Amino acid sequence: MTTRDEYVTKVKAQLDDMNAQIDKLADKSKSAEKSIQAKYKKQMAEKKVQAKKANAQLDELKASGEHSWQALVAEMDKIGNALKHSYNYFKSQI
Repeated sequence: MTTRDEYVTKVKAQLDDMNAQIDKLADKSKSAEKSIQAKYKKQMAEKKVQAKKANAQLDELKASGEHSWQALVAEMDKIGNALKHSYNYFKSQI
């Protein structure tokens, strides 16, 4: 079983990586045609909101007690998986 601190470190690294990938896609989308840039900007804003939710959940996980953190793991995994899926879909559209 993973300890809370190990899990938090792992999730933090995953979120940092995802945020970096989102930023790279934002740069890439700037070279898209003007007619679809607005669509990309909207989707990027949505990805940023999802990332903020994931970071908020991570903060809650960090603040949780040693015994209650496992109850938050499923929600954190759900949010992380949704962000990954959303990112991958957006990436396939560029």
